Parts: sequence; structure tokens; C-alpha cells
Amino acid sequence: MSARELKRILMVDDEADIRTVACLSLEALGGFTVQLCDSGSEAAKTAMAFNPDLILLDVMMPGMDGPSTLKTLRAQTETAAIPVIFMTAKVQAQEVDHYKKLGALDVIAKPFDPMTLAANVSQIWMNAYV
Repeated sequence: MSARELKRILMVDDEADIRTVACLSLEALGGFTVQLCDSGSEAAKTAMAFNPDLILLDVMMPGMDGPSTLKTLRAQTETAAIPVIFMTAKVQAQEVDHYKKLGALDVIAKPFDPMTLAANVSQIWMNAYV
């Protein structure tokens, strides 16, 4: 099996500061192309047009939360197979297990370290696809 290459990331978070820091980290340190969304409903639409390799998805957002957004993405043919990594402050073992059962590749704890975010995302990707 050949390795899937990770280039395009859709970052979904309702907090502008987190989106900005994550985007800078992923672009500058990871060399990724990043598209930002501030809500689950926006992510569901944007994912179809942007066609990301991976979605970084905040769990707790007003309106459509992360798990609901993932369910919506999985229900759309165009986005059903896009891998998702949840980002959340809730990283107890049972919560991480729950998110993985929902279909997430993994969970990244918030607050995250901007200096290691791109490497963490790349490592999760490598573990899943290489």
C-alpha cells in the first residue's frame, strides 16, 4: 500500500485565536495548505469545495458540535471518507475512546503546543496511513 500524502487540512474551531495559531503552526512548520472554518455547518459546506486530506475538528462548538459535524460529514458522499482528528480539552481515556468509536483517527489535547502541532498531526497521519 502506498502512503497517502497529507497536504490539505481543514481546521474547524469557533475560537479565532485558536484558528489563527493552528493555521500559522500548520502552514509554517508543517508546510500544509490550511483552510479555516468557524463552525460545523460551515465545515460541512467547505469540506466539499476544499476537498481536504484531513479535518481538524473542535469538539465543543456552539450550534453543531464536533461529533454532530462528523456525523454530517459522514452522511455526505463527497466528505464521508475524509479522516478527522478531534481537538478538545476533554482528553480522559473514556472520552478519547468515545471519539475514536465515532470515527476519529485520534484526539489532540487543547491547549496544544503550536511548535509541535504539525508534527503531532503528521505522526497521527503516519500511524494511520503509512
